[in-house]
Amino acid sequence: MEWGERGPLTTLGTVSELRVVRAGTVPYEQAWERQREIHAARVAGEGPDTLLLLEHPSVYTAGRRTEPHERPLDGTPVIDVDRGGKITWHGPGQLVGYPIVALPDPVDVVAHVRRLEDALIAVCAGVGVQTQRVEGRSGVWVAADAPGPDSRFRPERKIAAIGVRVARGVTMHGFALNCDPDLAAFGAIVPCGIVDAGVTSLSAELGRDVPVAEVVDAVEDAVRRVLALAPAV
Repeated sequence: MEWGERGPLTTLGTVSELRVVRAGTVPYEQAWERQREIHAARVAGEGPDTLLLLEHPSVYTAGRRTEPHERPLDGTPVIDVDRGGKITWHGPGQLVGYPIVALPDPVDVVAHVRRLEDALIAVCAGVGVQTQRVEGRSGVWVAADAPGPDSRFRPERKIAAIGVRVARGVTMHGFALNCDPDLAAFGAIVPCGIVDAGVTSLSAELGRDVPVAEVVDAVEDAVRRVLALAPAV
């Protein structure tokens, strides 16, 4: 795997320099190992803040709060990881971003999550999908449909998941934006442990294909912007 990098270095706020790596499709465990390497270098002051942008082959990953009944009932393998949150799916058609960045003291994990949400809300709006936060739930959501005469009511549905870990003041893990994935993969689990809401994608909401390539530039730009506006380390 060649871990190439792209784009200028951000020079504002928390991120004194931001290296962006577009890695293509990378197996989850290989990307996780690369995260750990970058994290260790950042903690040691031997490398810059980094944003990995990639896709994964189909895989289920379980955060630390995942309950047994939320896992696949058919015995499908699940990778247990050290991020917050519960179980989710990653796979083709989903743009995954791992910002590995130093946070200022005192560390405010919620503020970091909110910045990532802001970035993804802006990206969705840019392609014509209106999204929002939902109180008490992380991630980015499409609002529930108003009841109509055709009875095709849809509940709130998540279009982007966020799960992070902060160790020694530096973040790991990040976000997953559903562009054009096979949403059936979520049917084998209780996504993020939420039973009263759905999962959606940019393609499902717009009624057309929205490949990862269509939004990756906007995602990079939006994440750069929100990280640059963060408090200085």
